[in-house]
Amino acid sequence: MTSPVPPRESDAAVLEAVATGIPAALSDLGHLVRIPGMAWPAFDQTQLERSAEAVAALASDTGVFDEVRVLRAAIPGTDEQGQPAILATRAARNGKPTILLYAHHDVQPPGDDALWETPPFEPTVRDGRLYGRGAADDKAGIMSHIASIRAVSEVLGDDLELGIAMFIEGEEEYGSRSFAQFLSDNKDALRADAIVVADSGNWDSVTPGLTVSLRGNARFTMRVRTLDHASHSGMFGGAVPDAMMATVTLLSTLWNADGSVAVEGMTERDAPTPDYTEATLRDEAGLLPGTTPIGDGTILSRIWNKPSVTVIGIDATSVAAASNTLLPELTVVISARVAPGQTGQEAYDALESHLRAHAPFGAELTFSDVDLGDGFLVDTSGWAVALTRDAMRDGYGVAPVDLGVGGSIPFIADLVREFPAAQILVTGVEDPHSRAHSPNESLHLDTFRHAVATEALLLARMNEAEL
Repeated sequence: MTSPVPPRESDAAVLEAVATGIPAALSDLGHLVRIPGMAWPAFDQTQLERSAEAVAALASDTGVFDEVRVLRAAIPGTDEQGQPAILATRAARNGKPTILLYAHHDVQPPGDDALWETPPFEPTVRDGRLYGRGAADDKAGIMSHIASIRAVSEVLGDDLELGIAMFIEGEEEYGSRSFAQFLSDNKDALRADAIVVADSGNWDSVTPGLTVSLRGNARFTMRVRTLDHASHSGMFGGAVPDAMMATVTLLSTLWNADGSVAVEGMTERDAPTPDYTEATLRDEAGLLPGTTPIGDGTILSRIWNKPSVTVIGIDATSVAAASNTLLPELTVVISARVAPGQTGQEAYDALESHLRAHAPFGAELTFSDVDLGDGFLVDTSGWAVALTRDAMRDGYGVAPVDLGVGGSIPFIADLVREFPAAQILVTGVEDPHSRAHSPNESLHLDTFRHAVATEALLLARMNEAEL
């Protein structure tokens, strides 16, 4: 492919079309936020179907796509179908490249409604932010695609010859269980020269970020058993280890005294990180005044390049039901983030070996529900990366920062496997205060405007490239 030359004379028209279209885009985003589409079977699945149909209608209404479909794929190893996804396609014309735009329309459950300042599915604007579940993660990603396509189509009209595929997933928050099969089933329709994954974040609310590294993940359930039945804690306490004591003792071996991971075989990546202060960490993460950060090395190296281990769930007697009883068994869910460069399988193997080797008092351990994902390192040498950085600089008015991200997007490994020649561009509309997955999730409105401008410029400039 020849290096595309940005058509600078069209920039002003594209940016004007973006600005004009933002009110409609935010209105459409509000409609999407009102649909509580969650992929877990425990929730009303008709809402997820509503969400898919709403996104499909938005794609169709752009007038750009040759075909828009709502599809499902089989979940490998089961007789189940995955959740509804939207596939919209437009063939390239006259030798132009094709770009694939990804986002997801399913959202995390809201959690405790009492922790929200406003109802989670009632989009509310205050202090320059749009609040609501999915407002940032990732319905804003969907609308950044739709709004940028609208703007470019308005400016270029029949001169828009770029191939565009848009894949809006319906189960990203539920583990993307049918993702790989969906790619395989629709490989020809999804094939592209560059892939934009709009599900990441930015350096801050004014500075764009291009994500160039992601940690992998290893999540699993562990059951700890020490007794074949519950016993009286007064009669046997002091001689009999209960499951809670064994579990607490065992879990404490996962970390060093400073909170860094103490599991032999979990690796870290040696790479430089930008300056980032403890004060910024405190502000963005919400650390209490008396709570200290954990780990060693630079703060961003701990988040981007080193592993972490978190206990994210525990089944035990509730406080309300507590009694003087020795628990016979206890179950925990452990989530590990894996340094780029190590596979999720390698990290899980190290964790399981560590836990078995350190099980106290001969406690019986059972492992299940293992979910693994590999990290990702972007090849930053490609033409599409350069074009994206330029579009970010012009869309935000600030030079972008190359970011590592402590979170995981495991399905990127599937994209790389199916489309090895495509350049992967991980972008996003979130800022450090978006609180994705948390109560009071929100979208910074200026960041959204800049993200749409960036993607519209990218599409317009890719339209000038030739294969």
